[in-house]
Parts: sequence; structure tokens; C-alpha cells
Amino acid sequence: MRRAASRIALLIGLLAAATMGCGSSGGDGAGNRTITVAALPLVDTAGLHIAIQRGFFEAEGLRVRIRPVAQSIQALPALKTGQVDVIAGGNYVTFLQAQEQGTLKLRVLAAGASLAPHFMTVLTMPRSPIRQPKDLVGRTVAVNILNNVQSLTLNATLKADGVDPSKVRYRAVPFPQMGAALQKGQVDAVHVAEPFATDLARKLGARVVLDGGSGAAVAGLPVSGYLSTQRFVEKYPKAAAAFQRAIEKAQQAATGDRKTVDQVLPSYARLDAKTAAALSLPGYPASLDPAQLQRLADMMLQSGLLKTRLDARSLVFAPKTQ
Repeated sequence: MRRAASRIALLIGLLAAATMGCGSSGGDGAGNRTITVAALPLVDTAGLHIAIQRGFFEAEGLRVRIRPVAQSIQALPALKTGQVDVIAGGNYVTFLQAQEQGTLKLRVLAAGASLAPHFMTVLTMPRSPIRQPKDLVGRTVAVNILNNVQSLTLNATLKADGVDPSKVRYRAVPFPQMGAALQKGQVDAVHVAEPFATDLARKLGARVVLDGGSGAAVAGLPVSGYLSTQRFVEKYPKAAAAFQRAIEKAQQAATGDRKTVDQVLPSYARLDAKTAAALSLPGYPASLDPAQLQRLADMMLQSGLLKTRLDARSLVFAPKTQ
């Protein structure tokens, strides 16, 4: 936890000055409002691109300017200083930790993605002796970031399978480098999310040991969302509400028709159409459920990723009715 806090503080100091942009523009009226969104090239953010493609933002009187980022934590300094208004695909675990540490005053505008079967999986090489969850004991598993959503959910799944997660070692390896680490024997298995899971299965013949997206312990657990700050929603409540409505419409479209997601993925996630159609997608909740976000926060508390219990409902942006 100390390392995570130091990392966030360091990134704020180093990146705030380097991050360029002007954040929001215009008043909080009905039209000509520009919202700057830092977005990750993940399947989690399909709703953002659907909303743009279908004109949902335009219908709400909004213009959206996208700033691509590789990790949501990279945009945290710009969010804090108001140079970006929203982070799309923000990892809830990282930002709930930032909220507790006082790094920012978080507000969640809309749901992004939730766990679904095969969206996150543990993979090994074809000839690996690891065949089932208990075989991970004493082994090293790659995760994208230590002490984050991957280890949190995998630990819960292992416990449900009767495996002591404290006997599994984790090593931080960026998603794009996991295949090489697995091939070279630097790790015994990788805990990977889509689209990387499908890519590794195709290129390496990687074999699934554990489905990290199913099981009562983690099924439907929220993993990412559209995140902003208390300052933004208080200063621009109408724009925040309009953005929320547009994303919720897009999430409904994503849930109602898989082809809607398949059509937008190649435009931003660097996937060809064939690969996009083969992916195991996450859930795209059409509305933000504070109870599910509380479920995640409570899991974090139980696992030591939070020191105190957070009230998730207080972090959810709820527009005032006229």
C-alpha cells in the first residue's frame, strides 16, 4: 500500500506539468459544451465510442474530446488538476485507493465494465504441468499491476476453489509483455484480460487454467467506470448529467446487441474485425449500481487494499431532479 501511495504521488508530481490540454470549455448550459475524456484502448470503453458513433453526446448538447492513455493512472494528475474531465475505463481499485488516500475527491459518473465469464482468465503454456487452480500453489502468476483488481479477484476465486492465495506469487508484467514472459518461463501463468487472452490463445496455444470472470465470489463485480471529480460535477452538474445519460444509452446498446460493440472495437482498440468478434466481452451495466460498487469496496477492505470502509453511495454522481 505504501508503494501504491508513493507511486500515485510521484505520478502526480511528474505528469501534471507534462499533461497538456484545456479541460472543459463553455458554460454549463445545453449546448456547445466540450468534455475532455482520457480513454484507454480497452473493451471496457466501448460505451464511449458507441455514444460518439451514434450521436448520443451530440443529442445531449455535448462535444467529447478524447485523449488516449495507456493506463488510467497516467491520467490521474490531469483529472486532479482539471485538465481532463473524465477518465473512461478507469480501474475502480486504483481510484478507490486514491480516494481513501486523499489524492482526489472521486465521483463515479457511469458504469464501464463488470466481470463476465472468460473476460479475465489464467493461462499457461500448452505443456505446462499446471492443470487446475490448486496447481498454482508455489507458482508465479503475472498480473498487470500488483495489489489491484486482478490479484483481488483471483484471490477470491482461488479461495472459493479451496486454494490458499497467500501461497501464490504475483509478478507485475504489462499485458502486452505477458506472452513473452510466459514463453521464456519468467512466470508460470498469466492472469490476463481481453483482448490479450484471445491473442495469447491464438499465438501461443495458451491454455485456460481458471476462468477469472465467473463464480459467485466475483461474478458481475464492477471493474471499471467513467470517473470524474467532485469539483467537476459541482461546477458543471448539467454537463455531468448529460454525459451520464449518453453513456447509459450507449451501455444499453452494448448490452442489447453484441454487434454494436464488435463494430466499434476495431476503430480504437487496434483489433481487426475477426478478432473483435471472437473476444469474450465484459458486462456493460446500463446503470450504476452503488450496491455492486460497495461490494467491490468491501472486498478491497477485507483483502487489505483499503484501510477503512468507503461509502460507495457517496461517490456516485446522482443528478438533482428539477
